This record gives sequence, structure tokens and C-alpha cells, in this order.
Amino acid sequence: MSVARVLSKQGLASRNQAAVWIREGRVSVNGRVEIDPEFPVRTGVDEVSVAGQVAEAVERLVLMLNKPRGLVTTTKDEQARETVYSCFANAELPWLAPVGRLDKASEGLLLFTNDPQWAASITNPVTGPDKTYHVQINGIPEETDLQTMMRGVNMDGEMLSAKTVKILRSGEKNTWLEIVLDEGKNRQIRRLLNGFDYEVLRLIRVAIGSLQLGDLAKGQWRILSPVEISALHNKL
Repeated sequence: MSVARVLSKQGLASRNQAAVWIREGRVSVNGRVEIDPEFPVRTGVDEVSVAGQVAEAVERLVLMLNKPRGLVTTTKDEQARETVYSCFANAELPWLAPVGRLDKASEGLLLFTNDPQWAASITNPVTGPDKTYHVQINGIPEETDLQTMMRGVNMDGEMLSAKTVKILRSGEKNTWLEIVLDEGKNRQIRRLLNGFDYEVLRLIRVAIGSLQLGDLAKGQWRILSPVEISALHNKL
């Protein structure tokens, strides 16, 4: 595989960051500097070094963050908006990438890891766990609307649906729904509810599989235990 991919799979950097290192001449293969990120490497045979140090796979690290509203889920934003990485500003952590995304207006449980393969298995709709959201909308939906959301609706040529939808509580004008997804399409919940003319007032991811957001404060994070990491593969 390419040398950039090798560094990424070892959890040392994203492929883009690895490519930057390579082009800067910081990476060598078998003692020879390589500046092509696509240079082929024989895993288990060739020795890859970064800044003179042999590149070795780092231990998998997974942490959860209670993402505040208003932050974008990206490493660096072209519009100079504040990103989720501001929550780790004073922490000594290795390279970490988000596992899936929450849009700027959404909040709640967001995972990060230095293991791209593990992240892919979690976001895969077949192997990954369900995601649970609490969503406040303007209006009181009929039961028929909830059933239709679970059957699926066509929005701009794409079928959108929820695994389950139920009412948590209702007021005079607003309703809190619990929505469970077993896949993750772009802005799926907002687009689905928009198809029924409901505006999303708040959207909070409260669980991924058996992992609960719990009482983790906004903007705070914690490292997951091996047991919690293992349980995320037990799809509900």
C-alpha cells in the first residue's frame, strides 16, 4: 500500500497529514527519503521512518466528546469557524479523527480515534451500532407521521428513514422525539423531518449503541475503556 496509507493505518496521522510530512521530506522508506505519498510500501518488509524514528503502530485510543452546538466537525475550517478540536486545546493527545460527524447546529456524543479501520467499522451501517438522538421540533406530530418516517420517504431522489421514532414528551407547541438511526446519511434527521414541515429546534445525539452520553458536560471528553470499545461492535 502507499506510504501515506501505511502511516494512517498505524494511527500516526490522517492520510492528508501523512502526505504533507512526505512531501516535506520527513519520511523515509528503508533509509531513503521519499516525497511521493503514493510510493508503494511492502507491509512487514519495508521500514518506514518519520523524522528518523521508525514508524510503529500506536495503541488504539478512542474517546467520547459532548460536542457543543456551534462547532464544526473538522480538523481545520476554511471559513475560520471554531472546530471540535478546540475542546482538546490543552490536552496532550495523539492524532485523532472524528468517527462520523455532527453538523454545526447539532450537539452531543461524538467519538474520536487514531484507528481509521476501527472508525470505518463503526460508521458502516452493516457493522456499526445504531445511533440514538433526542430531537426537539416545532409542532405535535401525528402517529401516522411517525409510522411514515420509519417506512421511509423520498427526499430529492434519496430514500430517508429512521429505524424507530417515538414521542418522548410534548408541550403546547413543541415535541421531543427519540429517533434511532441504523445508517448515517448527510443531515438525515433534519432532511427527514423537513419533509413533514417540522423545524428542528435542537438535535442531540445521546447514544451510540450501548454507549450513553450520560452526564458528561458540554465540551468535556473522556477516554473509553476497552470494555466500552468492545461493546460498540455489538450492533443492537
